[in-house]
Amino acid sequence: MAYKSFSKAGGEFYVNFGHANEKQKQFYQARELYVCYGGARGGGKSHGIRVKSVGGALTYPGIRILIIRKHYPDMENSLITPIIQMVPIQIASYNQQAHIMQFANGSTIKFGHYDTGSDLEYQGQEFDWIFIDEATQFSEAQFRVLGACLRGTSNIPRRMYLTCNPGGIGHLWVKRLFVDREYQNGEKAEDYRFIQATVDDNPDLLKGSPGYLNMLDTLPDDVRRAWRYGDWNTLSGIFFPEFRKKTHVIEPFVRVPQEWKKYRAFDYGLDMFACLWIAVDFDGRCYVYREVQQSGLIVSAAAALMNSLTPPAERIEFTIAPPDMWNRQKDSGRTMAQIFMENGVGILKASNNRIQGWMALKEMLKPMRSDKDRPGLLVTNECVGLIRNLPAIQHDQKNPSDCATEPHDITHICDACRYFAVTRVMGAQRMKTREVEELGDDGEDYDEGMTGGVCDESYLNYGG
Repeated sequence: MAYKSFSKAGGEFYVNFGHANEKQKQFYQARELYVCYGGARGGGKSHGIRVKSVGGALTYPGIRILIIRKHYPDMENSLITPIIQMVPIQIASYNQQAHIMQFANGSTIKFGHYDTGSDLEYQGQEFDWIFIDEATQFSEAQFRVLGACLRGTSNIPRRMYLTCNPGGIGHLWVKRLFVDREYQNGEKAEDYRFIQATVDDNPDLLKGSPGYLNMLDTLPDDVRRAWRYGDWNTLSGIFFPEFRKKTHVIEPFVRVPQEWKKYRAFDYGLDMFACLWIAVDFDGRCYVYREVQQSGLIVSAAAALMNSLTPPAERIEFTIAPPDMWNRQKDSGRTMAQIFMENGVGILKASNNRIQGWMALKEMLKPMRSDKDRPGLLVTNECVGLIRNLPAIQHDQKNPSDCATEPHDITHICDACRYFAVTRVMGAQRMKTREVEELGDDGEDYDEGMTGGVCDESYLNYGG
């Protein structure tokens, strides 16, 4: 397939786009506002971006196109160099310093990166088409920032094209929009299209690299299902594969038994204050029954919010806090721990050993005694933040025993859970039958529902 064009001098030149497989043709012909292509390794994503972007630059004179990856060097070999080789210099020239390809018809293709802290670089910019390569490496907030750049006064249709595989910090939002097609806050189903492509859809790759398929087939099962077949369910909880909604999420309590020990654990920052309330039963099983997440709170306001959400009759054994609460402030010499305690919140310093903490949390998510037993940590369905963010945590790329710290907005409530898991807490103590009898018949010294040290299940509504 070739595209014929003419330079300003009137000479005739051709751009060789190569052969397109059937899934790539669907990608080129898609007209939705947001089009996502891929879902597995080897589906021809990079070639699709090269052809679609250059084709758009030649079809719409003056079009402004942005091709973006998280790190700029990642696109040099896969996108920039092949595009330069594809397009004759008489049609377009590449400015290496500005990372812009300028076409003779006035079109431009800008190659950019969008790492942490790059928001300001794109605010106020305008593009007609935006390509996000490896979109699951981006947070949803970054996707929205780029979406705000999709504007202009020309009649060129505005579009955003995404390519990606399962996994990465953006796995959940990409899956929600393009795979599960669950929409909210004014999102329209007709604006989104997903084109699933696997290595089986790319016969040119299979012919040129016959060993590639065997490499994919020999990967560990969960990775193979994602990279080989594009299974979006297998990597959604890659750091915590133990966590499953049907197993760990329960209905809210009618009333948390008074005899159970209750604790709080929190993570604090001006960007997000996240706190969990956890009860521990007679067997040592833990129940997250309340949560709060709020940004923009100073320390005293965070303490006030924590206290306001804790009923006066609810006895908290202690509150577990991140170790940096004890760091002295340069301006005042005081610590945030002091401010919490001055505002009525006594706190206990948690260990900051991340690996140990995550491993402790993994152990709590497993069945307590046998494969048929319930896990050591259950979460009521009112705790939507923990339920949403815990499966979103991914492995750190440099240290697989740790979790990634990006996107940062999902880590706070998970860190609060980690601080609790790594801290040794006491479970509720059963009362012996003789002790209950000695209390008498009036029951004033023990909570209603306790008979012979056994909790009345009418307190609970486990559900799931």
